[in-house]
Amino acid sequence: MARELSPQEKLDLITSQLQEVLKPEILEDVIIKQNRPLVIYWGTATTGRPHCGYFVPMVKLAHFLRAGCRVKILLADIHAFLDNLKAPIELVNYRAEYYRFVVTSLLKALNVPIDKLEFVLGSSYQLSKEYTMDIFRLSSMVTEHDAKKAGAEVVKQVENAPLSGLIYPLMQALDEEHLGVDAQFGGVDQRKIFTLAQETLPRIGYKERAHLMNPMVPGLAGGKMSSSDPDSKIDILDNADAVKRKIKKAFAAPREVEGNGIISFVEYVLLPVSALSRDDGTGEFVVNRKEGEEPLKYSNIEDLKADYREDKLTPQLLKAAVTEALNNLLAPIQEEFQASKEWQEVEKKAYPPPPEPEKKKKKPKDKGSRYPGGKGPVTAQPDGSVEGKDADKVSVGEDAREAMEKLAV
Repeated sequence: MARELSPQEKLDLITSQLQEVLKPEILEDVIIKQNRPLVIYWGTATTGRPHCGYFVPMVKLAHFLRAGCRVKILLADIHAFLDNLKAPIELVNYRAEYYRFVVTSLLKALNVPIDKLEFVLGSSYQLSKEYTMDIFRLSSMVTEHDAKKAGAEVVKQVENAPLSGLIYPLMQALDEEHLGVDAQFGGVDQRKIFTLAQETLPRIGYKERAHLMNPMVPGLAGGKMSSSDPDSKIDILDNADAVKRKIKKAFAAPREVEGNGIISFVEYVLLPVSALSRDDGTGEFVVNRKEGEEPLKYSNIEDLKADYREDKLTPQLLKAAVTEALNNLLAPIQEEFQASKEWQEVEKKAYPPPPEPEKKKKKPKDKGSRYPGGKGPVTAQPDGSVEGKDADKVSVGEDAREAMEKLAV
């Protein structure tokens, strides 16, 4: 059993590997001065299928739980509907349930105690009279320009955008109050929403919260990891062959470290995950080489990056090692999925296969009426002659001689 951490150790673990923390004094007041568990929430809009990029926030949730925090996971079903209809209203409840299965299984795979973990469905309180009135109060103080700016990196941007995209950031700010938390955790892409919350909540009588931000980790294709881009992400339920194929295709230029999604995955997932299971808190990433050569072992991402720049660690070696480590990480999750009929049923309802496109029926070619057997004023007879009111125009004669005369042969 892991030893109890001191308040300062808890604070250090909570803030480790983050890109930025807004209002860190709130964390210090709660953890060190008040010496009580920090209450923090992480929200996820239940839209596309969760992918391996979700391991990045899961590692931090594991840190929060290890530090004794009370963690609330908001399954933001209404947010999912508001974000340019990314999730049809008929499917959001099923998708929220699917996310609950996935997040629970991910944390269990990290060997994290989840007794202080709480799932909250957004619609369970966001449809209340009190919450609705708060939306009205906040919307009377936030301009259209500021609401659009706040959601620019989170809400899907389209021409002639629907009003729902402006409501989205207001709701995310209000969730802090209605969930009763000390802090909110998310990616650095949500910084503008966090700033909006800090500026506006006190104006309607609510306190400021701390905000903890993860860096944005590149996807396998080099850009942002996205549920809507199959080439940029690996699904939680992808089998070993699919994982191998996708990592093999991933962008990883030799000697180039910046923007390398494979190295980022080692830095923000594989090394921290390894550290969670070791008593000394130090992770290890092993790269096996050909027979007779010692494997490369890394406990520090800077050492790995240095070897990669020198081409001692090649893209091929790195990809093979990441493939093996990731498949080992996914195996217990997929085993749990295969063993759970309930999870499988929810998955089918949450992400039904698209309907097959209707096959176009072949239209019969209109050959006209002036051919043997064609419909119209002329009908072909078995002996080769034609009958009908226009028979004299079509027929070339009753015998060879007459035909030759008509054709001027």
